[in-house]
Amino acid sequence: MRFLLICLAWSLSAQTRTELLYPKGTPGAAGQEEVDKPTLAYYVVDPARSSGTAIVVCPGGGYRGLAMDHEGKQIAEWLNKQGISAFVLKYRLGPRYHHPAMLNDAQRAIRMVRSDAAKLGVAADRIGIWGFSAGGHLASTASTHFDDGQPSSQDPVERVGSRPDFAILAYPVISFTTDYVHKGSRTNLLGDNPDPQLVRSLSNELQVTPRTPPTFLFHTNEDTGVPAENSILYYLALRKAGVPAEMHIYEPGKHGVGLAPTHPVLSSWGPRLSDWFKTRGLLK
Repeated sequence: MRFLLICLAWSLSAQTRTELLYPKGTPGAAGQEEVDKPTLAYYVVDPARSSGTAIVVCPGGGYRGLAMDHEGKQIAEWLNKQGISAFVLKYRLGPRYHHPAMLNDAQRAIRMVRSDAAKLGVAADRIGIWGFSAGGHLASTASTHFDDGQPSSQDPVERVGSRPDFAILAYPVISFTTDYVHKGSRTNLLGDNPDPQLVRSLSNELQVTPRTPPTFLFHTNEDTGVPAENSILYYLALRKAGVPAEMHIYEPGKHGVGLAPTHPVLSSWGPRLSDWFKTRGLLK
């Protein structure tokens, strides 16, 4: 009974609602269906428990689908237990949409949280992004392609910057120019015959700069869908640029494990991430 009460308490600890990213209509929308309306699901921690940290969560799915449960809802609930407010992004997908629609959605999500930080009970300079697989590519793109906002915009959301303050990349797609590319993600994002210069600009290990935010990377050696070299290449680029980074590559585990809560070994990567949060001063 006590366990059930604890679970109930956790389930009630966050306010959950879903907001349209573009209330006045999605720019460049291909239609008016649900797939044309990106959203952000709010899991906001009660101020009494809040660490002041917020994370935009980008589920994976090869830029063609979204694993909204084990790489979305479950992640938000796990973050809430640590006092971190979470915002699960439903971004636009291929082949109906191509770049930059997905990046625009991720940037918009960061701006929405940052522009409303005071009301949400989070710090405007402690807003991170967490992506899985192709969502990891999106998170790394947001980490390497950002701006400081448009001060003259009539939309107050667009006036704030889109740079995440930190990033978590779980078995991420990173490279589009090496033998380790996930071809499905590249095709769904860029189409069948993309411009080579665009391909290179979204091969994110080549785009890291000193302004790229501190990053935590998780991967598995057993992952053949998106090989661990993707994380390794990004980690090496972060080191070269002097960006704080931590990487964990586990031996077992196929692609798409999420937090692997029932796995006797992989389930330890969540606590390693919590330790990194503490290292970065993101938890109370």
